[in-house]
Amino acid sequence: MLIRDDDPARRAARLERIVSVLIDRVDRLEERRGSAWSMFQAAVALEQEALARTRDLEQALADLSEKNRDLAVARAAAEEANRSKTRFLRAASHDLLQPLSAARLFLSALSDTQLDPLQQELAGRLAGAFESVEELMHAVLDISRLDSQRIEFHRKPVELDALFRRLGAEYAPMAEAAGLRLSFVPTSAVVDSDPTFLRRIAQNLVSNAIKYTETGGVVVGVRRRSGLAWLEIHDSGVGIGESDRPRIFDEFQRAVREGGPQGMGLGLSIVRRACAKLGHPVEVAPRPHGGTVFRVGLTPAVSDQRGGDFQPVALHGLRARVALIVENDAAMRRGYELMLGDRLGMVVRPAGGIAEALAVMGQDDPPDVILADYNLDNGDTGIGAINALRAAAGQHIPAVMVTAQRGPGPARASAELGVPLVEKPVRPDELGAILLRAISS
Repeated sequence: MLIRDDDPARRAARLERIVSVLIDRVDRLEERRGSAWSMFQAAVALEQEALARTRDLEQALADLSEKNRDLAVARAAAEEANRSKTRFLRAASHDLLQPLSAARLFLSALSDTQLDPLQQELAGRLAGAFESVEELMHAVLDISRLDSQRIEFHRKPVELDALFRRLGAEYAPMAEAAGLRLSFVPTSAVVDSDPTFLRRIAQNLVSNAIKYTETGGVVVGVRRRSGLAWLEIHDSGVGIGESDRPRIFDEFQRAVREGGPQGMGLGLSIVRRACAKLGHPVEVAPRPHGGTVFRVGLTPAVSDQRGGDFQPVALHGLRARVALIVENDAAMRRGYELMLGDRLGMVVRPAGGIAEALAVMGQDDPPDVILADYNLDNGDTGIGAINALRAAAGQHIPAVMVTAQRGPGPARASAELGVPLVEKPVRPDELGAILLRAISS
């Protein structure tokens, strides 16, 4: 039986429920639609923000690239300026050291003559002034070379005992004048380093120790520790305060009391630079009973080479020996004549260039030794002079090269020729010993 719902009230209630459901569905659809629209708007806003940040980043990268290009140009300009400075100092050093070397030879000859007390005092003061100028020039040139990016090192086995003998002969007068004992402990250590710069390191440390020691002395030796051969310089001087130790390796720093000895404050800066370039660790520490010890760590090496370092010898063996001097500077030639001839008793034959040297030597009378300057006139060099003289004589003539030019060129050329190299200003006793050794080898 079909029952029809004809009650208007019930039908109205039913329609209201249907309408309510429909309205609820429409509201939910509107909410979903509004949420999607909001998400769409947010996505558009984020995209615009991302585009803006991307443009800012691209601009920043462009600015950074431009700054990098500017920095690269500035760095290239600075490196070129540094190279120009180094080239200028090397070129200027030759012209500056040439008259200084001649003056040292003249002063040495003057000191060997009879002088009254005032003249002796003046000669001593002049010698001290020359030492200061020479020390300053060497320091400036060393710092310039060590700051160069293109510096060349010539590492090879170095016998420390031979280095000690050379330093002993060089600094014994300085220590004696200060009333100090200077001693070197014999050693068989052979290390791997650049002999020229290792010598400069040791020179600066030894001279620094003597300069700042009033009583007692300086002891130089080698201690093996942690796989290294440590070059040690002990002094009984004023010592270095703990607060001063970090800065003593900076330029123009002198850890001394007021009224004490004065220096330029460049020696330890050179030590630091050279050790850093060569990979040698350097240490400084107080000694238990006063004074200071400096240590330089050196890598041991095995040497099968024959010396080549300076040793103190009796110079009377040079008497009557013939030395052919090839030097384009007239003052230097005269200085050699006074030093080698009057002081050491040698027979000196001076020449200003290769052609004159060949004429002076003649055909059948070769000299006992050739002393040639590296830089001669008209593009000639001491290398060419030695080769020409040996070829003309038909025999191997001992030779020694002298130069005021700093840099690897003269050292490399002299090593290839197998002749010792002496840097100007020359020291008379050292030059005499090297000449005698060249003749005797």
